[in-house]
Amino acid sequence: MLLYALSAPEHRPRSTSIDDLRLAPAPLVPEVRLLMAEDAIVLWARLEAEAGHVLPPPYWASAWTGGQGLARYILDHPDTVAGRHVLDVASGSGLVAIAAAIAGAARVTANDIDPYSIAAINANAHANDVDLTLSSSDLLDGDGDGADVVLAGDALYHPSVAARMLPFLARVVATGVPVLVGDPDRGHLPHDWLERVASYEVPEGSAPEDEQLQLTSVLAASTPVSPAAWPPVCPPDDWSHRWCRSGSP
Repeated sequence: MLLYALSAPEHRPRSTSIDDLRLAPAPLVPEVRLLMAEDAIVLWARLEAEAGHVLPPPYWASAWTGGQGLARYILDHPDTVAGRHVLDVASGSGLVAIAAAIAGAARVTANDIDPYSIAAINANAHANDVDLTLSSSDLLDGDGDGADVVLAGDALYHPSVAARMLPFLARVVATGVPVLVGDPDRGHLPHDWLERVASYEVPEGSAPEDEQLQLTSVLAASTPVSPAAWPPVCPPDDWSHRWCRSGSP
């Protein structure tokens, strides 16, 4: 039911809540309003009960610190995306994609493999009166899908995710396409080829999981590590073995 409600075209900015979600400004990016959970754990449990099977965590229902920093940077530096085709990977709530659209990108593709995320991005795009192209394909084995700029906000939150995301970003940079990453340094950043271009204090009201964080940074690629430098190291019986890389931080 919630997935249907999120996808409903009649959801518009004047709506302030859907079920367990509330429409509110992102703390560091008040220009953007998002549907956010009062309690993401409770929401997760309710969604699984409704679906009758295990679901991924509802990352789309929080304004993650890394994404907020990247969205803030884009709005403060619209020249990074203006007039360009932008790809936002692991888009979550769509915060970064929406910021890119507001900043004047010619086209913005918001990509996430979670169908709930795609529905939430659709609702949030409507709430902010922007047009986004939605993609649920797994793009991380490619090199940017023809975008002019690739954005990744808080997409290095887990070793297995970083192990796929970092080679993808390296391949994008190798094609000459700019990459911007928003990250509060959760321990998976490759400091040898991503350089900090801005830092922001973590605002109050961010995701509860980020309460202990003080700063979030925006990073741009300098000299990329070749994807060939990331050989698999996981045991063959590990379901994620093809995503693990010895070069992951």
